Amino acid sequence: MPALPDSSTPDQHAAHPHAVLDLHVVIAIIVGIVVGAGIFKTPGMVAGLTGDSSWMFFAWLFGGIISLVGALCYAELASAYPNAGGDYHFLTRAFGRSLGLLFAWARFTVITTGSIALLAFVFGDYLAAMLPVDALGPTLTSALYAALAVLVLSGVHLAGIRSVARAQVWLTVVQIVGLLLVVLAAFSIATPVSVPEVVAESPASGPSASAFGLAMVFVLLTYGGWNEAAYVSAEIKQPKRNIVRALMYSILLITALYLLVNWAYWRVLGTAGMAQSQAIAADLLAMAFGPVGGTLISLLVMVTALTTVNATMIVGARTGYAVGRDWPQLAGLGQWSPDRQVPANALWVQCVAALLLIAVGAVTGGGFRAMVEFTSPVFWLFFLLSGVALLVLRQRDPATERPFRVPLYPVLPLLFCAVCAYMLWSSLSFVYSQSLGGFNAAWIGVVVLLVGLLLVLCMRPSLQASYSRS
Repeated sequence: MPALPDSSTPDQHAAHPHAVLDLHVVIAIIVGIVVGAGIFKTPGMVAGLTGDSSWMFFAWLFGGIISLVGALCYAELASAYPNAGGDYHFLTRAFGRSLGLLFAWARFTVITTGSIALLAFVFGDYLAAMLPVDALGPTLTSALYAALAVLVLSGVHLAGIRSVARAQVWLTVVQIVGLLLVVLAAFSIATPVSVPEVVAESPASGPSASAFGLAMVFVLLTYGGWNEAAYVSAEIKQPKRNIVRALMYSILLITALYLLVNWAYWRVLGTAGMAQSQAIAADLLAMAFGPVGGTLISLLVMVTALTTVNATMIVGARTGYAVGRDWPQLAGLGQWSPDRQVPANALWVQCVAALLLIAVGAVTGGGFRAMVEFTSPVFWLFFLLSGVALLVLRQRDPATERPFRVPLYPVLPLLFCAVCAYMLWSSLSFVYSQSLGGFNAAWIGVVVLLVGLLLVLCMRPSLQASYSRS
């Protein structure tokens, strides 16, 4: 395999990423990506599936432990190979440039830009409910607000890394304060709600293996996104030490927040009440603050959506930049703005792609959201391959300095791969049982990968290009 360029060094362009991000900024990016709207929905599903408070809390704690194991694996990869390409760079080194490009295609089409558009719609839906535009109707109003959010945040990114970092830190602070408000609201309610127990509580035997497994699917989806720290590993100060600390501190903070928020839900609503609630956070805040509670939860969801969109834009554009560095046909994406310290061209392309997806969403409505959700097997496939990449690179590239090594190797990496494989199987099972437009939803991910394979074949001549690593 030809030697790969390292996009963290100036081997092809004078401008390249510099270590400018402080530790707390990277923590804000990770927390902002992970703590999405799921924490306002999935706790009710997990409560219904586990049927018992002890098992419910164990599921959320176990999700934090599994995420911590994965973070240890990524800490080794990111500290040994700090690069703006993140997973793309790890997959390319381990399996070759064709697979790396296929991942970059999937990430651009559905994993990143799809998430940006989908979360922008979440923001737009809530804002449209608060500030309706009668002449447009709810769907177009939501799309308009979603597009404005993408444009404004893209403008912040294009202004430079400092403005992005400030925005992310403040959005994350507001997000955390909002979650703590949910916890404080639980304290303000003197008498918890009494809900008839329709959930089978069985502390002795616990939930069935299939029920607990499905509960963990929702828990791990709510924890998802911490791996995005790898995409700023070339820009964090003292990367060999701080990338590990950023991942560890973030997972611990997120786990503590999730346990606290679930405790707040449980204290007020109980396990059965959580399972029956359709809007668990809204119910809690409405009980604590009356009609104002509905406004508070709407604002909290909107801030959470913006926080995640902003953080996703940061890491998403870095993939485009890294691909542009490696592939001559896409060299335009590999331009780095030295004064603003951002991949300007990649940000523009990402913005346009997200706006196009928002336009599609305005036309198709729920079909667009389903399309993004039904591509989850694609995400878990590449996540699994990233875990395998750690094992491959340990054997193939033993001479590379590894400032951090996964403890209990290879047990923990194998555990992480096993969890990813289970999530891949679970997501495939779910998608296979769904349909969209009369077609089995499993074909959506297949189409994404097939189009990516065609792209790889069209660009295959550049695989013979010779690169030297500085």
